[in-house]
Amino acid sequence: MKRALLVAATATALLTAACGGGGDSDRKSDSVSVRTVDVDMVDIAFEPTVLTATAGEQVRFVFRNRGSAVHDAFIGDRGSQDGHEREMRQAEQGNHGGGHQDDGTDEDALTLDPGKKGELVHTFDGSGTVEIGCHQPGHYAAGMKITVTVT
Repeated sequence: MKRALLVAATATALLTAACGGGGDSDRKSDSVSVRTVDVDMVDIAFEPTVLTATAGEQVRFVFRNRGSAVHDAFIGDRGSQDGHEREMRQAEQGNHGGGHQDDGTDEDALTLDPGKKGELVHTFDGSGTVEIGCHQPGHYAAGMKITVTVT
């Protein structure tokens, strides 16, 4: 009798685990495939400058600052890029020209000193165009961006 109860309890536990318990909709599934894209930051450019992604795809960007200047990467649509550029200019003025350093609170942004490496993981929610821009003084205006076409 005890053995039968133990087998039934074990089977119930296995079925419950296999079917999932629901609840945590923000939790990432272990089966979700993440594509890795290596990005070099050099002079006033990203390499590559053009990428494609599919809606719903999760991409891990591995940035390497191979240049001699500080670079950053900010992921967002054109309106977000313009807003981030304004924030960076305001922060630069507030720091008396000292520039803005990423405080680590933005999941879609990072700042890297020369020779450093960093990562951003981003899920592309819908189709359209997304940019990754560097907003160090003059870099974005000089074209330091990656255009990501999401289909």
